[in-house]
Amino acid sequence: MEYMPYRAQIDCNEREICFHALIFYRRIRPINRQPEVEINRRIRDREIRLIGENGEQLGIMSADAANRIADEKNLDLVKISPQSTPPVCKLMDYSKYKFEKSKKDKEAKRNQKQNETKKIWLSMTIDRHDLETKARAAEKFLIAGNKVEVSIRMKGRQQAHAKLGVEVMRDFYAIVESVSVIERAPLTEGRNILMILAPNKK
Repeated sequence: MEYMPYRAQIDCNEREICFHALIFYRRIRPINRQPEVEINRRIRDREIRLIGENGEQLGIMSADAANRIADEKNLDLVKISPQSTPPVCKLMDYSKYKFEKSKKDKEAKRNQKQNETKKIWLSMTIDRHDLETKARAAEKFLIAGNKVEVSIRMKGRQQAHAKLGVEVMRDFYAIVESVSVIERAPLTEGRNILMILAPNKK
C-alpha cells in the first residue's frame, strides 16, 4: 500500500514527506505472523530434545545437529512441544503428517455432525399407533449412533398428573429398549418431562 501524504495538512519539504511516509508505512503494514508450527531451518534453538520418527528418544542436541539428522533420513524436523525445556522436536514426513491430520479432522467433524441429539416430542394423550410411529423414528436415530431426547409438554392441569407422562415415557422406551439405554431417566422440568436415550453399543 503506497502512502500519499496530504499536502494541505503537512507543510514540509520532499525529504520530510518521504520520512513521514516511511513512519506511517511502518505503523500500518501488516505483521508477518510466524507459522504455527516451526519446522526444519526455522528451528534455531541452541538445544532441543529430539524424538525419532518411531518415537525413540535420540537425546538433547543443537537444532543444527538435529537438522543434519533429518537431512540424512530425508525427513522433516518438527517442533511439537515449544513450551518444554528444552523444546521437543520430532523427525517426521511433515507433508504426510498434515495430510493425515487433515483427514482425521474432517472425519471427526463429520462424525460430530452425524452424532447429534435428535428430539422426539410425545404428548400425555398420545395413542398407541402414534407412539409406535415415533418410537420407530427414534430407533433409526439410535441405530445411526445418535442420542434421542424424548420430551412431553404438559398443558394446563396435566402438570398435576405428571406420573401419567412418565408412564408414556416407559411405554416408549419399552419399544426401543433393544437398541438403546437410558442415559437420563424421565425427569420433570417445569412443564416438560424429559428423557435421554443413548445408542446401545452392545
